[in-house]
Amino acid sequence: MKASHLAVALSLLSTSALADTLIDNVKGLQVDRAGQLQHFTGLVVGSDGKVVQLLGLGDARPKRVDFRVDGQGRALLPGLIDAHGHVGEYGLGTLQLDLTGTHSIAELQQRLVAFAATNAAPRWIVGNRWNQEDWSDKRFPTSADLDAIVKDRPVWLVRVDGHAAVGNSAALREAGVTPATKAPSGGQIIDGLFVDAARDLVEAKIPAALPSQRDQGLANAQRLLLGYGLTAVADMGTNEADWNTLRRAGDGGRLNVRVMSYAAGIDALLSIAGSKPTPWLYGDRLRMAGVKLYADGALGSRGAWLKAPYSDSPGSRGLQLMDDAKLKNLASRAAMDHFQVAVHAIGDAANAQVIGAYEELSQTYGTDRRWRIEHAQILDPADIGRLAKAGIIASMQPTHQTSDRTMAEARLGPQRLAGAYAWRSIAATGAHLAFGSDFPVESPNPFPGIAAAVSRQDPQGQPPGGWRPEERVTLAQALAGFTREAAYAGMADDRLGSLDPGHWADFIVVDRDIAASRPTDIAATKVLETWIAGRKVYERSASLSR
Repeated sequence: MKASHLAVALSLLSTSALADTLIDNVKGLQVDRAGQLQHFTGLVVGSDGKVVQLLGLGDARPKRVDFRVDGQGRALLPGLIDAHGHVGEYGLGTLQLDLTGTHSIAELQQRLVAFAATNAAPRWIVGNRWNQEDWSDKRFPTSADLDAIVKDRPVWLVRVDGHAAVGNSAALREAGVTPATKAPSGGQIIDGLFVDAARDLVEAKIPAALPSQRDQGLANAQRLLLGYGLTAVADMGTNEADWNTLRRAGDGGRLNVRVMSYAAGIDALLSIAGSKPTPWLYGDRLRMAGVKLYADGALGSRGAWLKAPYSDSPGSRGLQLMDDAKLKNLASRAAMDHFQVAVHAIGDAANAQVIGAYEELSQTYGTDRRWRIEHAQILDPADIGRLAKAGIIASMQPTHQTSDRTMAEARLGPQRLAGAYAWRSIAATGAHLAFGSDFPVESPNPFPGIAAAVSRQDPQGQPPGGWRPEERVTLAQALAGFTREAAYAGMADDRLGSLDPGHWADFIVVDRDIAASRPTDIAATKVLETWIAGRKVYERSASLSR
């Protein structure tokens, strides 16, 4: 069958009313229940959109199906899952000033000038994704830098990690912030730069996005996520407005990406879900599963809480955002109603605190609650072995390592890197290791993440030999991190994360066999089609714009 005929045949499956279908002659790859790479050449999808059977090369094909599709030997993978992203933020970011890839404050200022001159620019100009670590002087921007460009209306620009933001004088005036304003506990204010908890002083005054803007942002986000082969994501920090946006999309039949939501704090959790996790909605496309809490800030803004001072800032150990009692009380409040708990922890002190809290909570609630640590970037090697014993999932982001490696060396010094981005060491203890991207901090594209996990190199193959290559994982572990393990981390492994019989037929067609590709080629993988519940929801027709 020619490729054009294949497209026509596959399009027959994209109707809402499915029939039993055999997709044959594919180069299929997934991770089996034993954690090994499993190859298959055919897939039977039932009329309910779920997998009936996986077929190997020598397996007999069913004699009676409604449709038979020749896959032309193309590569097929289960739909990939991002275990940690921010859907609402990503969507709204597509409508804001994008500062990705700026290489200096001057370039940031140039983009600000251009955006401010457009008709689309609102009175409050909000931007995102600047990173001073990509600038030659590595200096944080200040209010004065923004005032030099825009004085007459508020400007608020958020750092790539979401843990720091800078405002111009107009923004600070509208927020009532003066030189005498003191930073709240867990925050810092430095020359118009607001770190972690201090951000709320200004952000509380920024006009909320309109529902129509949120709807457009979600539509943009879904288009981009599906184009990267992501069929499900864990949304870390869902607020009421985010949830309502997802519900509007579901009610209107516009929700394609499966979203496992973790509420932005206890108040949001109780407001959205009440006294227990919500059931799956819209054909297993949405569920409020648990709560997201914060133990510290980020490494880039020196808000990550460390056991010893920063090597490049000896007077600081970062920010502890909650004391032990508060952390355990909030986590217990969620756990008593069977909500899952996910805690952001980047520094080694924060990770030790969260591990200790989970160890204590496990004595009450058991070790099968799938406690989550989000990021787990810097661990004291002595603490790594504690993860598996307490049933803790390490939810990590491989591309953080490739983006952060030189900064991590500067922040920590070489003597404290043994537990940094320590994927292999964590997996070796038997702890579950889920992978994601933390989009929009990083691109949601999972293939550079898979490549980084197996090579400890960026998409350009740097550094040669990999950064701390002893922490590389196998391709099976990397792919599992974005499929089975990500589903396990979201308590969805009974329906997502594989093409096992009974699971949803969520799969992607890609332009290469990643099992036969070098890491740099894996990173360059392009998604040709994305299917959810046996229905095509994305087809590549143009280059991705973001």
